[in-house]
Amino acid sequence: MKKIFYIAALMLLFASCGKEPKGGGSNEGDEPIETIVLSLADPSATAQTKALYSNLWAVQAEHWLFGHHDDLTNGRTWRYESGRSDTKEVCGDFPAVYSLDLAVFMDGRATDSGTQEERDNKRRCIIEAYDRGMVITSCIHLQNPHNNASYGASNYNAKAVSHILTEGSSTRETFITWLDRLADFANNLRGSDGKLIPILFRPFHEHTQTWPWWGSSATTEQEFIEFWRFTISYLRDTKGVHNFIYAISPQMDRAKVEDDFYFAWPGDEWVDFIGMDCYQGINNSVFTNNLKVIGKISRAKKKPCGVTETGVEGLRNVSDNYWIENIAAPMATRFVSLLVTWRNEYDPAGSGSHYFSIYPGHKTQKSFNIMYERPDTWFCSDLPNMYRMAEGIEVE
Repeated sequence: MKKIFYIAALMLLFASCGKEPKGGGSNEGDEPIETIVLSLADPSATAQTKALYSNLWAVQAEHWLFGHHDDLTNGRTWRYESGRSDTKEVCGDFPAVYSLDLAVFMDGRATDSGTQEERDNKRRCIIEAYDRGMVITSCIHLQNPHNNASYGASNYNAKAVSHILTEGSSTRETFITWLDRLADFANNLRGSDGKLIPILFRPFHEHTQTWPWWGSSATTEQEFIEFWRFTISYLRDTKGVHNFIYAISPQMDRAKVEDDFYFAWPGDEWVDFIGMDCYQGINNSVFTNNLKVIGKISRAKKKPCGVTETGVEGLRNVSDNYWIENIAAPMATRFVSLLVTWRNEYDPAGSGSHYFSIYPGHKTQKSFNIMYERPDTWFCSDLPNMYRMAEGIEVE
């Protein structure tokens, strides 16, 4: 029912981009609106990848897509059950965006038989999501290729990036092996239609922070830029991966200005999607400020943008109206394509509080369902064909 707003959204998009009918500023007659041209870091991207990119831009005019990390993989009380979703069990619909972590296909865990079930189910969930028409996005919480330590603050100072950038180093060779595995995964990931599945891929997320081995305490800005370019170039040019949209996602928990988003910016030709991981809690002023900033950058760069991670752990200290007051209200009228809440950890005993989104029986369920019914908030059943080129948009 919400889809009737989509054409109106596109018309507003053209207006917001300053596009005028051909032949001058007159609106008289039926002259066509000038086509918007977007560019990807990979000019050889598949047709479905370019189409997805066009729709991520088009949707920003008047809608945003709700997403949830691991939503199809597991919920609070279940794991690896096809067709289940904490989101769906509350509102009757899947989220529009399925987020997951692909590191287990890449690093030392990729050869661990103990993680085979996890890998099999993640692949299944991606295919099921694509077949439903959902958008798929991925981060990678990688182990450190220099010392094999797990992701996190305990290994950030190993200077892995500088070793990766050094020709002939064993760390470089390890990391290349990991990229080879990712490329093999991506190049063999097909939906039921036989086509390669596009992924909004955000490597090296939260690079503004100190804890990742690619973060601000472990690299210089120039090292990060070279590392980013090396990774994209290797996947795209050496391994022929053409179904990735490359998203950068600094962490922006406090009120930020435009310059903060350009920390270690790899260059416009190396970034497709501008994300932010924003754990602002229930501070609407911070969230609204950062949404305005990222939307402004999106317009200036002609690149879609979104909230790639957010939420309140355990939904602590939130009101019953959390989803309306702290998510839907700040997101309304913002030029932002999507918002992804972080995961609900599998915890059948209910003893922990590592969950960031709705699940059946939570006190915020009513407000979530109100948010679901809003015309500006899109879930799976609201989506147009995200893998067919949006009208009036070309992607190079």
